[in-house]
Amino acid sequence: MHHHAYLWTGPKSRFDHEALRRPPHPDPPPPTARPEVRQRHREVAAGFPLCDLPPLEPAYWLVKPASLVRGTWTEAAPAADWLTEQLRLHAPRFAREPPRDLTPSVTRRLASGGDVCLGFYLEHPSFLSLALITCSPNRAAPRLGCPLTPPPTPHGRPA
Repeated sequence: MHHHAYLWTGPKSRFDHEALRRPPHPDPPPPTARPEVRQRHREVAAGFPLCDLPPLEPAYWLVKPASLVRGTWTEAAPAADWLTEQLRLHAPRFAREPPRDLTPSVTRRLASGGDVCLGFYLEHPSFLSLALITCSPNRAAPRLGCPLTPPPTPHGRPA
């Protein structure tokens, strides 16, 4: 088991486009479906894995390009430290009071095989999404493979 880090910041209006953040339905429309329905499914199936927006279901970060991975760790504590550092770096832009130290709870959740996803409004209607996704396997979606090969090193890799 290891953990991948993901970070996205951008306009809240872009983040709000849920259709771009939703994975395609696993079953394509039947051949009898209208051509525009079949075409839309093909577009979503091709585009979703390439879109850099945070997926609605966190485990689907694992189908995104490996270039979006900001760090990988085999231990929970350094992954939690990365998240804490990102919160510190972005704190001056928070629209509200930054969160308290989440490191202990994040470490426990990751160590138990869970994912951690946080989102915050930033100034100038922007949004910050931070995610630590457990991999190999992911508890919520064990069928999704690891976006990286070869396996990660114990101390992670820099962003």
